[in-house]
Amino acid sequence: MTTQAVNLTLYRWAGAWGPFKVNIPCGECALTVDVITDTLETELAGIPVNLEIRDWLSEWWKPLPKGGWHAPIVMVDGKLVSQGHALNRGVLTEPVIAAHVERTGVSGTHLYGKATCPHCVRAKGYFEKAGVDYTYHDVVKDPRALYEMIGRVKPIVGPKTPITVPQIWIDGAYVGGADQLGETLGMKVEANPDRGQNSLSAKPSLAAS
Repeated sequence: MTTQAVNLTLYRWAGAWGPFKVNIPCGECALTVDVITDTLETELAGIPVNLEIRDWLSEWWKPLPKGGWHAPIVMVDGKLVSQGHALNRGVLTEPVIAAHVERTGVSGTHLYGKATCPHCVRAKGYFEKAGVDYTYHDVVKDPRALYEMIGRVKPIVGPKTPITVPQIWIDGAYVGGADQLGETLGMKVEANPDRGQNSLSAKPSLAAS
């Protein structure tokens, strides 16, 4: 099954409107093209993206309903993500991954965590003791992993629930945190009042522990 591509549109300062013509795009527009090209080849490698580069002066009215009026204008699936200055690659990465996550499910077994999280270490131990192969994603070192994790977990736990690590899937099915993994694998999970304190947010949560 082919995954539907994420639509990425750049309106650059170029084109024509009445007597006004701009043949050479502005420097920030050219820089934005370079940032987009490199980001698609690195952080977003493997994600199908349909990139359109359009001349703002010739089509200035098209991005206006979405709030885009100052080139360079960058839109992801018709939503404004940046305008008026050279694009920050992080600003591009998050919405593209979020849009991609909406189009795709999870396959395989995955553990999203961070090196300083004792619950992540515990979850790894459960997998290893059970002899289950899994893919580990460090959400601190890998921005793509962070955005993928948040994009997949938020619809499950709700938009107001802080997201903790680890977050775990087995064979494409969402499990939860370390405690839930231990129970799923038939491990003995000891009670610990400090669980939930190592999250990505300031407040503790029961979403994963």
